[in-house]
Amino acid sequence: MKVLVVGSGAREHAIVRSLAADHAVDAVIVAPGNPGMDVIALCEPLSDATDAGAVVELARRHEVDLVVVGPEAPLVAGVADALRDNGFDVFGPSAEAARLEGSKAFAKEVMSAADVPTGMAHLATTLDEVAESMDAFGAPYVIKDDGLAAGKGVVVTEDREAALAHAQACLAKEGGRVVVEEFLDGPEVSLFVVSDGVSVVPLSPAQDFKRVGDDDAGPNTGGMGAYTPLDWAPDDLVEDLVARVAQPTIDEMRRRGTPFVGVLFIGLALTSRGPRVIEFNARFGDPETQVVLARLLTPLGGLLKAAATGRLDDYEALRWSDESAVVVVVAAENYPGTPRTGDPITGVDEVDAVPSAYVLHAGTARDADGQLVSAGGRVLSVVATGADLAEARERAYAATDLVKLDGSHHRRDIALKASRGEISVG
Repeated sequence: MKVLVVGSGAREHAIVRSLAADHAVDAVIVAPGNPGMDVIALCEPLSDATDAGAVVELARRHEVDLVVVGPEAPLVAGVADALRDNGFDVFGPSAEAARLEGSKAFAKEVMSAADVPTGMAHLATTLDEVAESMDAFGAPYVIKDDGLAAGKGVVVTEDREAALAHAQACLAKEGGRVVVEEFLDGPEVSLFVVSDGVSVVPLSPAQDFKRVGDDDAGPNTGGMGAYTPLDWAPDDLVEDLVARVAQPTIDEMRRRGTPFVGVLFIGLALTSRGPRVIEFNARFGDPETQVVLARLLTPLGGLLKAAATGRLDDYEALRWSDESAVVVVVAAENYPGTPRTGDPITGVDEVDAVPSAYVLHAGTARDADGQLVSAGGRVLSVVATGADLAEARERAYAATDLVKLDGSHHRRDIALKASRGEISVG
């Protein structure tokens, strides 16, 4: 099987790494990829991942058997539709189904129709409506850009003026709309479910760290680290979420005539009133994918092909490593603002000396001399596994400390509370 992966981040690097390890996969092509993926796959230039014609042409030229669309923007732009129209098997939802991520308001509408437990929310198109909704819910205020915002469209704050300023920035965009939600207490969980449009197969739940600083200080980011499994979560959590959230959502999308094929990312809070969905995404989450795939023993290619071709119902039960996995994201100076780029990165090759540790590239490039340099906000994901979370953390941070990038920063508390048994539910 030949597989084309669309994307260039650490999430795609994790997917490519798992596909390359699948004996049923003969070749992996990635567009545009990055210097890390270039070592294990064929990287093809792609100036715009939302250019459906260019992606279809690549799939044709390489005569691929499966296309995996990584990021949200090409999915919302309809790249998966164009590929299917040209006869390719695709792991990734149609543009209509990807609206579960492309519009927070649409996602709320689907959740309501499917009776999925979620927080109360109001859709606002003016600042007066935002203020009215904020007053109704009270602080902390939760303000979300209705559209795609690369994980940085949400502000959760006690500061009324900061909340209104974020809402104003979102409304200033063309067609700008804002979703104001009630604040949900309790630890957050990320669950991926693979679907063929009818059936769902859950992956191992993870927890990510969205704020830029330790102890959840500072603004939201695309994600600064993650870990799995969640030993503190209820034993029946996944079974409960499949029954109450994932399957009803997939059923509702099929009922609407827009079946969801791909991976549904469910972000939720385990509140004192039970699980409540915070958001849906229409693709693998970053950085949770990096740790979830680190523990998946079932070959990834076969699983994604089964989803793309409607054969999940009789797919074998997934097999998982007993180990824990932790990922630490190394970010460039000034991220999540405008990041500094072009700085040399060293020490990546030294990470191999740390047991089980490896580096996944995200915002990296090669300069004119072939030197690895920073080229984005989240530059690298450093992954490690261990017998338990404490060992996985120790290895991940030992590896992270070997990587040198001027001005870079990373959180020091990824999985710390979980490893100490300090997280409780309800």
